Amino acid sequence: MTRFNWQNPYPTQRLPVFARNIVSTSHPLAAQAGLRMLWKGGNAVDAAIAAAAVLTAVEPVSCGLGGDAFALVWDGNQLHGLNASGTAPAAWSVDYFKRKYGEENGVAIQPKRGWDTVTVPGVIAGWEALHKKFGKLPFADLMEPAIEICERGHAVASVVAHKWAAAVPELRDQPGYAQTFMPRGRAPEVSELIRYPGHAKTLRLLAEQGPRAYYEGEIAERIAAFAREHGGAMTAADLRDYRADWVEPISKTYRGYKVHEIPPNGQGIAALIALGILEQFDVASLQVDNVESQHLQIEAMKLAFADIYRYVADPRSMEVTPEQMLDDAYLKSRAKLIDPQRATHFDFGMPKAGGTIYMSAADESGMMVSFIQSNYMGFGSGVVVPDYGLSMQNRGCGFSMDPKSPNVVEAGKRPFHTIIPAFLTQQVNGRDEAVMSFGVMGGDMQPQGHLQSIVRMLDYGQQPQAACDAPRWKVNRDFTIDVESTLDAQCVRGLEQRGHQIKSFDDPYMDFGSGQYIWRLDRDEPERGYVAASDSRRDGLAAGF
Repeated sequence: MTRFNWQNPYPTQRLPVFARNIVSTSHPLAAQAGLRMLWKGGNAVDAAIAAAAVLTAVEPVSCGLGGDAFALVWDGNQLHGLNASGTAPAAWSVDYFKRKYGEENGVAIQPKRGWDTVTVPGVIAGWEALHKKFGKLPFADLMEPAIEICERGHAVASVVAHKWAAAVPELRDQPGYAQTFMPRGRAPEVSELIRYPGHAKTLRLLAEQGPRAYYEGEIAERIAAFAREHGGAMTAADLRDYRADWVEPISKTYRGYKVHEIPPNGQGIAALIALGILEQFDVASLQVDNVESQHLQIEAMKLAFADIYRYVADPRSMEVTPEQMLDDAYLKSRAKLIDPQRATHFDFGMPKAGGTIYMSAADESGMMVSFIQSNYMGFGSGVVVPDYGLSMQNRGCGFSMDPKSPNVVEAGKRPFHTIIPAFLTQQVNGRDEAVMSFGVMGGDMQPQGHLQSIVRMLDYGQQPQAACDAPRWKVNRDFTIDVESTLDAQCVRGLEQRGHQIKSFDDPYMDFGSGQYIWRLDRDEPERGYVAASDSRRDGLAAGF
């Protein structure tokens, strides 16, 4: 058996779920859609795509048909990585933004909402690539649950309703937003029924014509026309030229396991850097929720962020490689900068040169999928192509306007991305075997959630639901710390005494993330199946059979 302590020391509304086929998502209707595909004879990829399609309808604050996606897929023998993040329109450049929005302190002004934050949406191309490589059921079947929900309507969940209402004042005047997301002149209330006829129309076109129809033909022409109508730069050619990319995952060994992430332009490498630094310390000898353990993890995360904010970009423009950033000798040198008694404001090092949803699915054949899709900030750009229900992300905000930055905005380039799926393997008889598909949604919280979850499971033996329910901290971009209200008060005082600047902020929807975990039980006895956890910080569900 797995070495977990199956007790859970934290207050929780959830219990771990055990099954041979399982789907864990941030909304019950999405988990049910995934199970429906598994019951029909589909595999974990079919389940993931069906659940992802439903999530665009039931969690519109977090994702939509105009979002981006990444995935890690264990096919039963090896791990595959998919980058379905979008690229900048051909018209974008620093001069484009400077001419249109002016400058501030010599730097081009970058909008946070509207068409000039929208990169080419990658999510549908991601579904297409996953289905083409791994899917068993017809693509049309995978759209069925989402189409039904959009046409028949669904009752809005509590956490979604709260965030929906918070977004309305900022976004109500964006093109198409009120028409789509304020059908009664306001955000819907908890349990209120809402329908999406435009969303259903697009899903039916994808079911009938295939996902490529999003990038060529009727849908693409409507996106381009709506962009022109409202001053956007995206063209039909930008959409037609886009493809998702299969990529080689990057990894780092931690406590005898291998943690895998998508390579840059994503921030998953931050979790690997932090784990590589923590590998130099005997974390398990420290009590799990005490200040000594939490301080080390926070400092490792700060060191990781110092590097990724300096170096990570579209890999074609990075000054250093991921391999250089993950070099053992380099990470050992970075670990030496940590003072066990004092917080430090770290600068970046010098490697040797040479709203989001997360969900997971696994089936009894051994296929496991770690999948994430996002519109970035709540409702993304706020722009919606209303007659097609296309809610567009604002991932263009991930670019820099500094011409010296490796992440500077350029035509056809991918921006720095926050959304990251993760995967855990272990070597058995000389080959990697799948252990866990996992992820924690929530902006900059994502690699921090990966770190904290892995430490709790591998150093302290906490079972997945306990690791999911445990209180979290978050390192902000200015290196201040947010802590959840449930974090032990003595630990918080100890962190302050060590010099950490603590902010009192309790927003569990975004700032402390939301995780989904599927752990494979006893790999030498596959009939035991999996154990799954779903985060109570969202409306989610882990379900299986």
